[in-house]
Amino acid sequence: MKRFKLLPLVALLGGALAVSSCSKKEEVVADSPTISAEVSAQIKAMGFGTGDVRKTDEGYVVEGDILLTPEMLGASAVQQLLRVGQIEQYRTTNLVGSLPRTLTVSISSSFPSAYVSAIDEAIRRYNAEGLRISFRRISTSGANLPVKYSSNLGSGVLGQSGGFPSGGNPAPGFTLVPNVINSSNVNYIATIMAHEMGHCIGMRHTDYYNRAYSCGGSASNEGSSSVGAILIPGTPSSAEPNSWMLACVGNGVNRPFTSNDRTALNYLY
Repeated sequence: MKRFKLLPLVALLGGALAVSSCSKKEEVVADSPTISAEVSAQIKAMGFGTGDVRKTDEGYVVEGDILLTPEMLGASAVQQLLRVGQIEQYRTTNLVGSLPRTLTVSISSSFPSAYVSAIDEAIRRYNAEGLRISFRRISTSGANLPVKYSSNLGSGVLGQSGGFPSGGNPAPGFTLVPNVINSSNVNYIATIMAHEMGHCIGMRHTDYYNRAYSCGGSASNEGSSSVGAILIPGTPSSAEPNSWMLACVGNGVNRPFTSNDRTALNYLY
C-alpha cells in the first residue's frame, strides 16, 4: 500500500515514490546547506527534527508539513520537559485560547467540488465531538482557517500547514495541492484536511518521535527537547495504528478519530 506523508510531500530516496501530507515515506535528507546553524539550533530546541528542513518564502517546513515562521523560531518558549515515548499523542506548547470558541473555515473556489464536501466532512468530525472549540465554514474572506489552493509546493508535496497556534489564535490555515493528492475520495481528502486542522490547533504528529512507524524507512530518533511536543495525559504508550495525526497515510485511506484521538482532543479542548 502506498503511504503518503501528511502534508508536504518529499521525493523518496532512490526516486521510487513521493511523500506528502501524504507521502510514501519520510524524506531522508541531511540538513540543507541553506539552513544556518542558528536556525537549525532553534528548530531543534522547539522539539523538531532537523533532517528534512525545507526553506520557503514564509519560513522553514519541518516534519514534511509544518511551517515554522521566523517569529515562531525567535519567540522564547516556556521550558517544559517532555516524556519522550513512541506513539503517544502530543501537543504543542501553545493552544487556541478564549474558549469556548468557533473558528471559521473557508476554501478557495479553485478547488474541485470534492474538496468542498471534504472540508465539510472534516468540520463535521470535529464538531461531532462536542468540544469547546468548533468549526464553521464561511464563503467570505477573513476566515480563521483559510484552505488555500496551490498547483505546486515543491516536488511531490501534497500540502502544507500554516504552523501552530500563536497568541491564543490558531495557525492561519493550510495549503493543499490537488494535482498531487490526485483523488476525489471525499473521506481521504477529509482525513488530510482534518490532519492539517489538527496542526492549526496545536497537535503534533502522533509518531513524531519515530516517524518510521507510519512512514516506513529508518527510525527517526530526535531525542528529548525542551518544548513543542508535550505528552497528552491519557493517551497510550503503545502503538496507535489509525490516529488521524500520524505523519503518513496510505493512498485513499480514511482515518476518522480513534478513541485515543478523542481522548487527546477532549483533554485539550
